[in-house]
Amino acid sequence: MVSQPVRKKIIGIDPGYAITGYGIIEKIGNAFEVIDYGVIETKAGVDFPLRLLAISEKIRFILEQYKPDYMSIEELFMGHNHTTVIGTAQARGAVLVEAARAGVEVYEFTPGQVKLAITGYGKAEKKQVQLMTKSILGLKEVPKPDDAADALALAITLANTGTSYAGKAVSGYQYGRYGYSNRNAGFV
Repeated sequence: MVSQPVRKKIIGIDPGYAITGYGIIEKIGNAFEVIDYGVIETKAGVDFPLRLLAISEKIRFILEQYKPDYMSIEELFMGHNHTTVIGTAQARGAVLVEAARAGVEVYEFTPGQVKLAITGYGKAEKKQVQLMTKSILGLKEVPKPDDAADALALAITLANTGTSYAGKAVSGYQYGRYGYSNRNAGFV
């Protein structure tokens, strides 16, 4: 009896409140199939809660349509622009709520982890990551826009490294990246 290759469908998310990138791939054995990728855009000037609602609804639609097994999302880091990171964190939260609603396990990676997994060098330039993403997925050109390419790279990272390399999305700011067990987590 010939065994069938393991199939995993993964959605990568590059969160943002103006542009959220998504990319869905399926790993079949050691091969990849690109299912879909693109961006969710919200317009400046629209009330912020409505922008978050638009992201949430589109992510819900995508999760219902493709039914991924796992989600790979970029871990946030504090940069110089705290206003931007707070808005991005809120968009990320909207995405995580929809993943929880759909029962999709979520894993997070730092940008350095993605660069290392895709190029073999944790400080690779964005262009190098994009070119390797194109090559790994067998695409004719680099996915556009950049947010979609980043989301595909996140999906590849989880597909190639597995869940043991990734950290479960636990909000490193609240519990710390390591040592938190959701075994006793619940509503207070």
